[in-house]
Amino acid sequence: MPQRHSALTTSSSPSTTRSSMSTASNLSKLTNASSIPPTQRSTDKNIIRSACTYEKFYLTLKSKQDFKDLFSTLMVSLPLTPHRVRFQKIDHTFTSEEAITNLGSLKFSQSNRMPDPKDPSRIVTTTTTTTFSMAKEMARSVCTKFLEARFIETADGKSDFSSKSAVWQLTPKGMHILQRFCQRNGINQRHVFELLASPRNTMNLVLLERQAETDKIHRDLATLEVVFRRFVGPEPNVKYSTSNSDSDSLSEYQTGLVGVKLAKERKIGDKAYHNTFTGKACADWLMDCCTMVDKRETNEVAQLFCDFGLMRSLEVNPSSPNPRFNPSKSAIYVLTERGQRVAGWIPSAKTSNGDVSVNGRIREPGTARDSNTNRMTIVIGDPALRLLFREFLRDTHCEENLAFYLDVRDFLANYHAAKRHHNSPNLEVIRETLAAAYSLYNAFLAPGSPCELNIDHSLRTSLAARMTRAVGDDEAMIKSLDEVATLFDQAQNSVFKLMASDSVPKFMRESKYAGIIRERNLDAHLGGSFHASTPSRSTGSG
Repeated sequence: MPQRHSALTTSSSPSTTRSSMSTASNLSKLTNASSIPPTQRSTDKNIIRSACTYEKFYLTLKSKQDFKDLFSTLMVSLPLTPHRVRFQKIDHTFTSEEAITNLGSLKFSQSNRMPDPKDPSRIVTTTTTTTFSMAKEMARSVCTKFLEARFIETADGKSDFSSKSAVWQLTPKGMHILQRFCQRNGINQRHVFELLASPRNTMNLVLLERQAETDKIHRDLATLEVVFRRFVGPEPNVKYSTSNSDSDSLSEYQTGLVGVKLAKERKIGDKAYHNTFTGKACADWLMDCCTMVDKRETNEVAQLFCDFGLMRSLEVNPSSPNPRFNPSKSAIYVLTERGQRVAGWIPSAKTSNGDVSVNGRIREPGTARDSNTNRMTIVIGDPALRLLFREFLRDTHCEENLAFYLDVRDFLANYHAAKRHHNSPNLEVIRETLAAAYSLYNAFLAPGSPCELNIDHSLRTSLAARMTRAVGDDEAMIKSLDEVATLFDQAQNSVFKLMASDSVPKFMRESKYAGIIRERNLDAHLGGSFHASTPSRSTGSG
């Protein structure tokens, strides 16, 4: 059965030793097992009762993000050297045997070095090693799922992992997933850096927002319209022959910025239709250019496009008035007039008495506008605006601010839930929550961390002092978590104010999003009691 083993070591130079705690990465969540406190040396836990099928294994993953982290950890562990395919060598590739062997015993280490707050001349080093293991057949099934998720593709024409010598390479989507993982965890191995610096790393993935409680994609109309705009592109991606529009080639989607392939004209029955596409082309684009990893999700999103009246089937004799989406080449679809308006291909309808607000109400001309702080609150609470804002921050190289804010929000929610547990706190949950805090600290706040944030110096010093202090018995652990939660709340507020004062005004002025922001009429939602409302929780992108 698959197992995970974690071990933590802490050392200090030149002579003192302090204990600390951290998690290697989000991979630790794969097992539903907590990271270990300094008083423990290691822990072994079975993460699954049966290893018979991949589906049973997949159910142990808390989220699609865990699946991406497992993939990224595997890629970091592989040498990714050139392999000969026919008469040429292809760089940054691996074989089926290498991948399956490494998944059988996957090891990932992360070290964090920080100055001792009480003596800056000394360095405290914390290293966490996570080992993950599974049987060969399950490893083969997991690799197949990576292939289906379009993280990897064949380099030699082989279609599955039955051949040990089959050669594989990362897709642009897989490279984007790996790059985000490496940025978050401070991974800078040379072979990974060379891969990510290669010309094939071109993808701009649509980072889908997910619900924290269910890990499902947000299904509201506004979010689906944002995804739909990316799906069809700023202008039609027209092919003059159906052989080109319906081909299996996905090379055009390598940037994620080009819409689905459309046939200029297609005859169905005795009618000719313009700008049509197949169900397969739709499913291919969604899987290639979004953070989905499951075909069921691509079909679900495509069905929602139909349900919301953005596209429709051209089936000659439909079996029902509302046929289900069919991801095949034989199923033909076309954008509706509403879909073309949402895409921006034809002018949008205007309202005469005012603009439509985020919640659908009409804003009367002259409604008072509020501060950027309120705008920030609205953006964080609205999945569609949050998706756009995340893309904007990514383009301006400060996405880590939003990532930290959302991660701390989830951390604080888990902290309060742990404290409310019956009459006394659940120590196992407290331990897991404290471990999550160390993971956040090492990713965003520790000196030299991969996504180091710009926060107040005194707050940074307080955090460093708290995070490098040893955790003792259970009572001390609870007290430590209380102190950490207070400091994280302060850091979150600091980052929120930074985004509100610096990023939101730029986001509002960005021409790329001006039309969508105007349609959503963000300012119409300002004022009143909305400012004090609690934004919907989200796991973030993935």
